[in-house]
Amino acid sequence: MSLQRSYTADYIGFALLTTCYFLILFFVEPFHRMFSLNDLRISFPHAEIERVPIALDLVYAVLVPLLTLLLYNTATHASSHKHHVAVLGLAISIALTVCLTDMIKNTVGRPRPDLLSRCIPKPGTPRDSLVTIDVCTQSNHHTLHDGWRSFPSGHSSFSFAGLGYLSLFLAGQMRIFAHGAGTSVGEHTEKLVRGDLVRALLCLGPLLGATMIAISRCQDYRHDVYDVCVGALLGWTVTYWSYRRYWPRLSSSRCDEPYAGPPGNDDVVNPRYGRVRDEEEGGAQGQNAA
Repeated sequence: MSLQRSYTADYIGFALLTTCYFLILFFVEPFHRMFSLNDLRISFPHAEIERVPIALDLVYAVLVPLLTLLLYNTATHASSHKHHVAVLGLAISIALTVCLTDMIKNTVGRPRPDLLSRCIPKPGTPRDSLVTIDVCTQSNHHTLHDGWRSFPSGHSSFSFAGLGYLSLFLAGQMRIFAHGAGTSVGEHTEKLVRGDLVRALLCLGPLLGATMIAISRCQDYRHDVYDVCVGALLGWTVTYWSYRRYWPRLSSSRCDEPYAGPPGNDDVVNPRYGRVRDEEEGGAQGQNAA
């Protein structure tokens, strides 16, 4: 069985996730919670111009990580397998994150902070009792129904899924947390003192960008802090899970090389890409690195 064909199940899963996301996007409406016109938490103005619109979020969370992965691997003369696994992990991280985020959004149906501005309630609507979506006069279907998709923040989860994956990838390639980076104890210590802080800060760059995107959602009154924090946690959790399916842990002495085959396949597909058994798997290399 060839290396590329061994990832068929991963591509099938990616296709299913993508299909599920678009079905939710175009055919599923959120649960509409009842609300009160006196609720100050949903009385903020609706920002017509967002600080980070969806198109720009796509650039930051998809194109920037993708191009960085490709350029880094090209500059370091990485193998085709490394190119393949790096991009596949990113794609699955993003697809799973957006699918989970939209499923939760529509199920929870939490009102956004700008719901009343979207809704435009009918004159005479009682302010001291709970009302439903029926009191809204908003004619734009998407603007109205999107008002019940506050939790969790999609921009936050999406940006951490893409930029978070990039941060993990760079940390692995630059061996920020790796044991036994040098040929001797003295050499390893010298490398830690001379370069690790600069490389670590570089790896934190994508996470800082994702954090700023998340904060912008509070500034636009699209979400509150709770929505943003849960969205960021969701995106980071998924991206770490996706990354670890293809790469050893960051403290592994071989963290800059992907596993040989697809997750769950311990057979050596190609001797050039022998599977790395890291510390948590009890491999010999992990024991020596510890």
